[in-house]
Amino acid sequence: MVQLKDVYPLYLNNKAAQPNADLEVTDKFTGEVAFRTALATPDVIDEAIAGAVRAAEPMARLASYEKRDVLTHCVTRFGERFDELAYALCVEAGKPIADAEGEVTRLIDTFRIAAEEATRNYGEVQPLDVSARAKGYMGMWKRVPIGPCSFISPFNFPLNLAAHKIAPAIAMGCPFVMKPASMTPLGAIIMGEVLAECDVLPEGAFSILPAARAGSDLFTTDERLKLLSFTGSPGVGWDLKGKAGKKKVVLELGGNAAVIVDKDADLDHALARIVFGGYYQSGQSCIHVQRVIIHADIYDSFRDMLAAKVKTLVSGDPKKRETFIGPMISAREASRLKGWIDSAVAGGATLLAGGACAGNMLEASLLEGVSRDSELYREEAFGPVVILSKFTEWKAAMDEVNDSKFGLQAGIFTRDIHQVLDSWDHLDVGGIVVNDVSSYRVDNMPYGGVKDSGLGREGVRFAMEDMSEIRNLVIRRL
Repeated sequence: MVQLKDVYPLYLNNKAAQPNADLEVTDKFTGEVAFRTALATPDVIDEAIAGAVRAAEPMARLASYEKRDVLTHCVTRFGERFDELAYALCVEAGKPIADAEGEVTRLIDTFRIAAEEATRNYGEVQPLDVSARAKGYMGMWKRVPIGPCSFISPFNFPLNLAAHKIAPAIAMGCPFVMKPASMTPLGAIIMGEVLAECDVLPEGAFSILPAARAGSDLFTTDERLKLLSFTGSPGVGWDLKGKAGKKKVVLELGGNAAVIVDKDADLDHALARIVFGGYYQSGQSCIHVQRVIIHADIYDSFRDMLAAKVKTLVSGDPKKRETFIGPMISAREASRLKGWIDSAVAGGATLLAGGACAGNMLEASLLEGVSRDSELYREEAFGPVVILSKFTEWKAAMDEVNDSKFGLQAGIFTRDIHQVLDSWDHLDVGGIVVNDVSSYRVDNMPYGGVKDSGLGREGVRFAMEDMSEIRNLVIRRL
């Protein structure tokens, strides 16, 4: 049986450090303190940034194979520690064990992809003799590391969303400081433990620093840092962008993703995928299915199928294999979403399933007739709730998808290639998934949003581009 330690360190300039054990992390199902970690003070954060600055040049000089070998080492060690990583997720995030195992698999995938990309940092030769004045000139460019990076990761995917920052940084040759979410720091700490086994990384190549929000401004404001990559809530993300100064900023923020189900869809397939996309890991995903827009010809039958299935989802202890709905991250968040559900019902919506809440356990909930003015429609639910509506014309369905301040991903279930292409042209989102849900992601694809959902793209190769600068070379032949 996996056992967690009582106390975990932070990682400062590649080394474990235990200045204190001030951060208590709870088991999200029992509410009991599961372990403690060190908490970084502003002085420690400053020391980590100084170390990253010193490490920038030696990191940039690492050979491609050396960076690949570091990432391959991580792949091997994460595989060896698979059960420990999954159990840690189950405890600190309240993630059902099957979802936790899936996230560890994606962690490994992300580092494996980065290991491959570490040897593919190509440039380009460019003809410059496009006019008479440039005859005899040629150009070429390459990508070079941007320098020290700051990463802030969220609570809901403590492994994979941290991996989407750490692995590309190593592949590109950028030192970094990371602040994992205080509610779920252990995944990143274990990654630090594994990276500390890699002697080829120069001192200061990485620091993993759990820290309170108060006193953490240096992660955002320090001018020595050349890039800030933040994943989390829109309110926090846009505020940090305003404080970031001259550094490049990448934001992966929230959403209230929509899925369209057309009358020609495979309804059994759509049903299974929407249940997954709407309720996996208790809906605490920025691309979780929040809105389902169903063709009027199939609306009643599909609604009834969906309601019946949602009522069968098992809630409870995330450590039990049969559990599908675990706890939300906190009782406060569950209460907030319960209030939105109740408000929607008071405004005329019909509750088709769920709706009950006890502590941080909110039942899988399904509603129809939700007002477009309600918080449950306009805002990001970030919990186990899905709302239904109907359409008759494809354009109206696309307009409803776009009727949101968010634009992360959308799913469409249709057999009509013309509607697929229309959607690709007109849906104002970062990605469209055909015959699957908005929640689907592969870790090498460009991933990110538009509007309030953020700036830039993750996905290993695309993150590496953000973590680099183009350096041009012009040669005149004499």
